[in-house]
Amino acid sequence: MAGRVTLRDVAREAGVHTSTASRALNPATRSVVNPETVEKVLAVARRLGYRPHPLARGLRTNQTMTIGMVIPDIENPIFGPLVAGAESVFGAGGYSVLITNVDRGGNVKPLVATLLERRVDGLVLATALREDEVVSELRAQDIPTVLVNRTTDEYLVPSIVVDDQAGIGLVVRHLVGLGHRRIGHVAGPRHLSTGWGRYQGFFGWMQSLGLDVSPEQVEEAEWFQVEPGYRAAQRLLERLPDLTAIVAGNDLIGLGCYRAIREFGKEVGRDVSVTGYNDIALLDLMQPPMTSVRVPFRRMGEEAAKLLLGLLSGERSDTETISVRLQPILSVRSSTAPPPDDA
Repeated sequence: MAGRVTLRDVAREAGVHTSTASRALNPATRSVVNPETVEKVLAVARRLGYRPHPLARGLRTNQTMTIGMVIPDIENPIFGPLVAGAESVFGAGGYSVLITNVDRGGNVKPLVATLLERRVDGLVLATALREDEVVSELRAQDIPTVLVNRTTDEYLVPSIVVDDQAGIGLVVRHLVGLGHRRIGHVAGPRHLSTGWGRYQGFFGWMQSLGLDVSPEQVEEAEWFQVEPGYRAAQRLLERLPDLTAIVAGNDLIGLGCYRAIREFGKEVGRDVSVTGYNDIALLDLMQPPMTSVRVPFRRMGEEAAKLLLGLLSGERSDTETISVRLQPILSVRSSTAPPPDDA
């Protein structure tokens, strides 16, 4: 077929109305089309080499066909898969993604304002605080917004997160099953839902398994990175040198724990077991490889994008302040082992 393939060409070849072809090709609306028709339209579009024209579609729908996405720490490896997952869904729907980064607890407000000035159609935020003024303002202004990886205490807008209670339960039960009783926790920042949820999970699971647990067994890292984790682990081990295991708030904090343990003249996995959280790439190459809670970040990004597209298409209402909790699994490696015989 000569020239640019249009939506009308696809519809004609598939034997359907142009509006039906449009809905079938849009991930946000194809659920309203008969599945057989969707497959037929997609097959024709692939055969003809059809590519949607975002400008034309935006003019029809009064949209810019762009999404704003804000992440909190570009150095953290979890955000690569998360962004990739979101972009794959948005791209298939004809949307472009504008990604911006706010460093480690910086001010999100001007970044969001800039994205709104660019007239993005919606926002995906990985930056939420438990009490978040920006999220409250977006909700009040009816800006289509989805939170990812974190949420607010009041669940003001929809979010896609991991079940941190379940995740911490996986590592605490694993350590107790190995024979550990003196377990500490190097927590993430508790003003974030990820830090707070894992902190609460640690206390809850320790108590449910009949183990003594007190605030002195927890030290809070200033941020989810190696150096803050190292400093927090130092403080914890100075206070409780007889700990045989540490549950880290994330993998980077866990790597900081590795350094602190070695400075105390002990060996990770032999004298003190360490567990991480997120299961970032290359943990299996660390010495020793780290046991960690695996979080499906690519799927998290995909689900966040699908949820936002549902808001933009009207299939979902922004009053549905749902929080979808994905289930983690445990990757067991040699950073965890039974406690030493003399412990």
